[in-house]
Amino acid sequence: MRVEWHGQSAFSLAGEAGKVLIDPFGDVSALAARGIRFEYPAIAAADVDLLLVTHEHLDHNGVEAVAGEPALLRSTAGRLGSPLGEVTAIASEHDAAAGTERGPNTIFAFALDGLRVAHFGDFGQAGLRPEQAAALGAVDLLFLPVGGGPTVGAVAAAEIALSLSPTWVVPMHYRTPRIDFLETEEEFVRAIGREHRPGGPSFETADLPRGEAPLAVVPAAP
Repeated sequence: MRVEWHGQSAFSLAGEAGKVLIDPFGDVSALAARGIRFEYPAIAAADVDLLLVTHEHLDHNGVEAVAGEPALLRSTAGRLGSPLGEVTAIASEHDAAAGTERGPNTIFAFALDGLRVAHFGDFGQAGLRPEQAAALGAVDLLFLPVGGGPTVGAVAAAEIALSLSPTWVVPMHYRTPRIDFLETEEEFVRAIGREHRPGGPSFETADLPRGEAPLAVVPAAP
């Protein structure tokens, strides 16, 4: 499977079975009006079979950036059909106050090329509830916000990652040279204890090291 980071929480996953794009961003000029610098390159994605939106914030729901007519699952929960098989959409919150501050969030889990993938969107709960972990099941490739602020920070994110024990965990939604808010990924990576940094914003899962403990895979910012 080829994984490409577009910035923030947007990822493309391309495998033999098809292509998934998660949390695209489109026009984010409104952020500048709030004094927030957001300079990731515009997303130009095509040939997408499945488009997933974890929640309705403009740096995650820019479906207009995606060409064609992919199947779309957005801000939902349940066990849902898709062109690539069943998708488990798990209800969660964008904050530690039962969603009353920043609203709902969806954790998406699905299989692609024999790997179980989970993307946590803007997960902001204090921790993962037992019923959420049970719905997720075993995870091979985990995408997790780590930058704090409106989501979990490094310590809570590391606790979640280590409890789920995926083969690989990819941090997202953190400070890079492209944005001037959130915390960096460094504390999270130290807490995981093992890291691999591809030379660019994309990588092949077949090329990644494996081990008994989770490996933090940190693509370069696009």
